[in-house]
Amino acid sequence: MSKKLRALYGLKYNPFAPELPTEALLASAKIEHFLWRIEHSLVHEGGFALISGEPGTGKSVTLRLLAERLARLADVSVGVLTHPQSNLADFYRELGDIFTVGLQPHNRWGGFKALRQRWLTHLEQTRLRPILLIDEAQELTPSVLCELRLLSSAEFDSRLLLSVVLAGDRRLNDKLRREELLPLGSRIRTRLTIDYASREELLAGLQHLLDSAGNAQLMTPELMHTLCEHALGNFRVLTTLGAELLDAAVQRQVSVLDEKLYLEVFAAPPSSARPASTKRASAR
Repeated sequence: MSKKLRALYGLKYNPFAPELPTEALLASAKIEHFLWRIEHSLVHEGGFALISGEPGTGKSVTLRLLAERLARLADVSVGVLTHPQSNLADFYRELGDIFTVGLQPHNRWGGFKALRQRWLTHLEQTRLRPILLIDEAQELTPSVLCELRLLSSAEFDSRLLLSVVLAGDRRLNDKLRREELLPLGSRIRTRLTIDYASREELLAGLQHLLDSAGNAQLMTPELMHTLCEHALGNFRVLTTLGAELLDAAVQRQVSVLDEKLYLEVFAAPPSSARPASTKRASAR
């Protein structure tokens, strides 16, 4: 597909594929402000941050942008929890792997001390807190969330050893309202709520994708507006529609994606059966 994309459209990559380069991701002013706060505040002061929003609205993209920003900073230790569904023992195993601490999961107290000592040593050497990024955080069990809260602070909660960014859908917000998790919810210092995008935001994101991929005229303006109107405010829906159209265009050797192609691809198939009322009228 990549050779065909280059030959037919001069594209460096598929602008609708999940594996986009970071420069193809467009951050809104709201997201930029959140990233700035994490980079200039949370890694220095520690604590919890929360990204929430409906599926497909950009939570994981925001984490990608954040990880890329943090990777540029000297002395910032960034960890990514990849299996949020873990039980408590596996949660400790993964933390030990992330922060290169030898842990024995059956000895939770030993693991608790070892991790906190590793974070404290990093803090004393760099004055920066290690940061842990957790996508799909609504899958974390209440026991893991409680353990994470206890792990991340010392000296009667007056010294923060770790920065944590949680990203999840509304189920995470609902979970944080549970009685046993209220202490964690009250410790979230930085919040980003991602709403469904406006048509203008979708259009700006789509244009940025095409510009970054190398062909700003891949789609006609009319088609771009049509896609944004049918994407339901959801960037994932928008890129799914774009990917299906681009596949059809490659197959048909279409030079420019337009509304004619859209109608051919997404038009409802004609019904082969006549309505029952028509059949009865014909019989009479």
